[in-house]
Amino acid sequence: MNKKRVIVIVIDSMGVGALDDAFEFGDDNTCNTLANLANKADGLNVPYFEKLGLGNIIDIKGVNKVDKPLAKYGILKGKSKGKDTTTGHWELMGLILDKPFKTYKKFDDDIINEFVKRTSCNGILGNYPASGTKIIEELNREHQKTKFPIIYTSADSVFQIALDIDLIPPETLYDWSKIARNILDETDAGVSRVIARPYRVIDNKPQRIGSLRHDYSVKPYKDTVLNILEKNNKKVLGIGKIYDIFSGSGISEKILTKGNTDGLNQTLSAIKNSSNDLIFTNLVDTDMLYGHRRDYIGYKNAIEEIDSYIPRFIEAMNDDDLLIFTADHGCDPTYKGTDHTREQVPYLAYSKNLKGGSIGIKDSLSYVADVIKEELL
Repeated sequence: MNKKRVIVIVIDSMGVGALDDAFEFGDDNTCNTLANLANKADGLNVPYFEKLGLGNIIDIKGVNKVDKPLAKYGILKGKSKGKDTTTGHWELMGLILDKPFKTYKKFDDDIINEFVKRTSCNGILGNYPASGTKIIEELNREHQKTKFPIIYTSADSVFQIALDIDLIPPETLYDWSKIARNILDETDAGVSRVIARPYRVIDNKPQRIGSLRHDYSVKPYKDTVLNILEKNNKKVLGIGKIYDIFSGSGISEKILTKGNTDGLNQTLSAIKNSSNDLIFTNLVDTDMLYGHRRDYIGYKNAIEEIDSYIPRFIEAMNDDDLLIFTADHGCDPTYKGTDHTREQVPYLAYSKNLKGGSIGIKDSLSYVADVIKEELL
């Protein structure tokens, strides 16, 4: 008999409308990543998502409502105090944050001085909120002269370190990122993630190398469903950023990816071949490449690529497997600025033995964790 598995695919930042408290996070009620990008891009072409019931969740240009959706569909509202990747993923796995991670306009001198001391980097550049593509363009020339790391943050709780890896090897970048993680934890700085941002100068222009990026998240301070599965001798495969987001906690096996296409192919291979009980994938390009850069056409194309894999996923699934599509927050590419947007997220759950229909609106992303427990424990 084939083993029952749950496959969770997080389409990073694919929100479906502003939460009631969006204004508390600097947003307003016009935020709606999926609907707004579809309108701006003159519609989405996602026939398989349509069959699952995506168009039944909200009105989306180009996506019809269907009378008999193949999936359970609905909306999940975020409860945690934050609109970042770590907060969203942790809540999906059952850990709700009562207070947000801290954000910074400038990291304290004590933190920076300790970082310079421990890394022997002799100095830093930046130390202010910025777009990652913009700051490396602004500071690259000085970086080439001094070899000082470029440090910056954003509206999210992140400590980001950028280096030209043709100047300083990526291994050094990763070592410095781990040192920064230790310093932030020791000083109780409340920073969610340290992100290693490698780049190269190509045709005289600095370009980030997303496939070599690494995130160093703070460890979950309570058990998530991943830890509960582990304690019950269940195995979890993390694909993409998942291992980094949870700092490895509760992850049995990891596969790092070079972007969405690689992540989709790795997920398909896992559905075909893996004996892990939970296959947990993050598809980051929608957020990193298109949401933050306000590229609604790129975002549309990424969703349509994901849609094209759905029939292959379904064909490879066992009869009892459950496939869940959801998101962690919003990043509306039609909205002002370059930051995440405070949004509710979609929920689609398909199994060959499951009758489709509405689940309504759930008051927490942790509904996904509850479903995982129900299916696997």
